[in-house]
Amino acid sequence: MKGNFPIEKFSNVETPFYYYDTQLLRETLATVNQEAGKYEKYHVHYAIKANANKKVLSIIRESGLGVDCVSGGEIRATLEAGFPAGKIVFAGVGKSDWEINLGLDQDIFCFNVESIPELEIINELAAAKNKVAPVAFRINPNVGAHTHANITTGLKENKFGISMEDMDRVIDIALEMKNIKFIGLHFHIGSQILDMTDFVALCNRINELQKKLFNRQIIIDHINVGGGLGIDYEHPNRQAIPDFETYFATYHKHLKLRPKQEVHFELGRSITGQCGSLISKVLYVKQGTNKQFAILDAGMTELIRPALYQAYHKIENITSEGPVEAYDVVGPICESSDVFGKTIDLNKVKRGDLIAMRSAGAYGEIMASGYNCRTLPEGYITEDFI
Repeated sequence: MKGNFPIEKFSNVETPFYYYDTQLLRETLATVNQEAGKYEKYHVHYAIKANANKKVLSIIRESGLGVDCVSGGEIRATLEAGFPAGKIVFAGVGKSDWEINLGLDQDIFCFNVESIPELEIINELAAAKNKVAPVAFRINPNVGAHTHANITTGLKENKFGISMEDMDRVIDIALEMKNIKFIGLHFHIGSQILDMTDFVALCNRINELQKKLFNRQIIIDHINVGGGLGIDYEHPNRQAIPDFETYFATYHKHLKLRPKQEVHFELGRSITGQCGSLISKVLYVKQGTNKQFAILDAGMTELIRPALYQAYHKIENITSEGPVEAYDVVGPICESSDVFGKTIDLNKVKRGDLIAMRSAGAYGEIMASGYNCRTLPEGYITEDFI
């Protein structure tokens, strides 16, 4: 079964472009709110790095979610989309002074701090504004995740976070700073995680650290467990909405909270991933010596994940019902890595057919580039074709 596309309306749109199924997006957001809402003091922040399309952001804002930002530009995009500053968490291993000042000026909810030098600069900049900056320390829990090496973040060799061994020292430093308010701990072990035992391992590590702090009579208000929940790239129709029920229930069962503690989640891919597709047109069908190529007008400039991570996206010929044949699906960029998939079974391809790269709503449009002096792709939502 192919995706649900208004194909007859696509003929008037210049390819390549991104298409977002807003019915699916709204159903996904409703499920997130329903499942997180089962538990008291669970707060979900959308990780805007996954997709910052303005129309998509508007729908997410309407759902009531907060936002997780990793740059000043993302903070600006968030505010322009109407999200309240009081629901913004600001993470990132390398925050520049202007980005920190923007967060201070807007009175964002929390800075997720990743080093002592960063903490010192935030304290200094906050003092200059006569403000107190709320901070959570991102602790590297040394918990592995069953995912691609390029998107794991919770191991000692990763650049992210403060080591567990340094946690007490960093907290002691923060408690002496007049312009810092220490409010919590932050964690994030990776992305595209489908094995819930990874999250159980994180919960166990957080429980250990909480016990250590409790022995020092330190009880924090907020625990931020990050995000990381994956999606089904191979079968986007079969599981269009990820298993949020099991995800939140896993934390509820295994995370031991102190009274009045609040839990924060930073979900990105699991919210927007399945609602988006990259739509491209076939330029040529080229017969090689041992294979045939479907050459598209989209390339790694529009969707870099296959070239960057060897990531899989389900590929469909949405304008053909012909017999199935095998193709290498490639783009026009002058790089050998500009390949979406090899030996892909597609309904018979001809020039002008429309090809859909599914599950591209996260880390697709947002990572597009102008390499080869190409124009960035447009992003359209269902309502644009009504």
